[in-house]
Amino acid sequence: MAKNPTSEFISTIKSYLNQLSDGDRTPNEVASALNGWARESAESVKAKVAEEVEAQVSKMGFIKRAEYEKLVARVEKLEKASVKKASVKKASVKKASVKKTAVKKASK
Repeated sequence: MAKNPTSEFISTIKSYLNQLSDGDRTPNEVASALNGWARESAESVKAKVAEEVEAQVSKMGFIKRAEYEKLVARVEKLEKASVKKASVKKASVKKASVKKTAVKKASK
């Protein structure tokens, strides 16, 4: 069974206090070790919270802003390509129309 955070914290403090009272560590070493442990614990909690938030937000059907902006950029690119194709197609149709008119006039 995994330790709960409170008992883990208490056992860590006891361990450091025992090392301090036994003379294995100086007060500065203990303080530094506790600070390092606190930072690691904070990073672990932040990572778990971020994962859970992302999972819940995804379940609700939301996306990240970066994903949204990437999608908007892709749509804009596709729209520009579509406009280019349409203008090229219009130009082709216009040229073909001009050629047909020229052929008709020439044949008359």
